[in-house]
Amino acid sequence: MKQLKSLIGILVVVAAFYVVWKLMPPYYNQLQFQDAVDAETRASSYSPNKTEQDIRDSIMKKARENDIPVTPEQIKVMRFGTDVSVTVDYTVHVDLLVRPIDLNFHVGSKNKAI
Repeated sequence: MKQLKSLIGILVVVAAFYVVWKLMPPYYNQLQFQDAVDAETRASSYSPNKTEQDIRDSIMKKARENDIPVTPEQIKVMRFGTDVSVTVDYTVHVDLLVRPIDLNFHVGSKNKAI
């Protein structure tokens, strides 16, 4: 009985490490992407000659660099003078042993030039 409890305990720990191993990359990539969107929004608010399409293209490039499954249609950019707002909603599919899971992420940033 004591060996069975030890085996179950080890299996629970291994399963927890497996889940963390599978879920950590999407969350890490989301954080990196959020930082990139914040930086692009901040820089774009001080560049009045940058169009919404230029901002969208730059964010799309950052999404590819961070392995974010996003299409240009999912990147919503609004510019009102020096105010720049960017929102991106996307879903990452993760296959776990027991069942797959879909993680929904919302990345957004708004910046106003002084």
